[in-house]
Amino acid sequence: MKQGSDAVLARMMALHPKIIDLTLDRVWRLLDALDNPQNALPPVIHIAGTNGKGSTQAMIRAGFEAAGNAVHAYTSPHLARFHERIRLAGDLISEAHLTEILDECYAKNDGGNITYFEITTCAGLLAFARTPADYTLLEVGLGGRLDATNVIDQPELTIITPISIDHEQFLGNTLTKIAGEKAGIIKRGVPCVVGPQPDEAMDVIEATAARLGAPLIAYGQHWHVWEERGRLIYQDERGLQDLPLPNLPGAHQIQNAGAAIASLRHLGKDDSAAEAAVTQAFWPARMQRLAEGPLVEAAPEAELWLDGGHNPAAGQAIGTHLASLPKRPTHLICGMLNTKDISGYLTPMMPHVASLTAVSIPDEQNTLPADETARMAREVGMQASEADDVQSALAAIVAEEPNARVLICGSLYLAGAILRENG
Repeated sequence: MKQGSDAVLARMMALHPKIIDLTLDRVWRLLDALDNPQNALPPVIHIAGTNGKGSTQAMIRAGFEAAGNAVHAYTSPHLARFHERIRLAGDLISEAHLTEILDECYAKNDGGNITYFEITTCAGLLAFARTPADYTLLEVGLGGRLDATNVIDQPELTIITPISIDHEQFLGNTLTKIAGEKAGIIKRGVPCVVGPQPDEAMDVIEATAARLGAPLIAYGQHWHVWEERGRLIYQDERGLQDLPLPNLPGAHQIQNAGAAIASLRHLGKDDSAAEAAVTQAFWPARMQRLAEGPLVEAAPEAELWLDGGHNPAAGQAIGTHLASLPKRPTHLICGMLNTKDISGYLTPMMPHVASLTAVSIPDEQNTLPADETARMAREVGMQASEADDVQSALAAIVAEEPNARVLICGSLYLAGAILRENG
């Protein structure tokens, strides 16, 4: 029988029949019943984008904390436990505090229609408002304009990380439409840090910022970042910084680090905060090397990696990273949701992998069946098979190649299941 926060979360799941239903009416109603905690937060940095939101947030938090600041952080979805979504002044929310806050929000909602994400976001805002801190980092859940986090009238700063095609069924099927939703977090007069964008997305962001008088701090215009001789070089009008490469692996983290550094510099943080941002950030399931747990014990000679990316841009980033690693036979264990662009995700990785073993995501009703994932992998040119679960897939791979590189990938939900079992 579920107890504590799990029991309250289960009740919250039943409050609204739709998993995603974009509107802010229900959020405003509950926040009003809670005496509007969103108006009592420490200065807010609000982050939207398709890719890199979580990594950028993690880097900014590392920079703030190195500068001695206490930081709230809100992110979604969680991987292993719901508590990961709410970090209070640096620490994950406790079970007792989470249960208390959820209970209060459930009672104040009084049985009204509200989605799981909306009511749990209100709970996070309530916890933030009651706990002293220097900054609040809010990561958008989906889109921006109608996301439950978009209730802050005057954030200190907004950030838009790279935009690409994803969640078309909710945000629109063009970059222009998706960018319009992401740009919905831009507020009148509030500076906005912008990561690298396709031209169509940048046009929308610039038009929105101009209409609202929001100064842009944009990649390629106001700041630049690149890798040179194994170092990260960042430059803006204040000067140049020569830093270590990000400890989060992948070439795409250079751009995320640039957005984090631009944000920290705008907020008055010094060079040591920028260095901490790139050297001390941790973000699970982003090309994370698994070092312990049953899977590692079952394949002691293999090199095991985990990544939760799931759209074509993530596939491109993974493919680029795989190409940069020392040569080693590389095999994918892949499980995906049925709402994703499977071939768009897999195609960039195809030249760098020897095989794909498809699995269904455990306990996930929207999983793509393993045979469908395998079929689509074959269509993009991969050698593909199926397995009942990750453990049997791994066993089959290392039976043939004990020292293989194995990447478990395709979904944050699959990554969460792996982290729960190998935490």
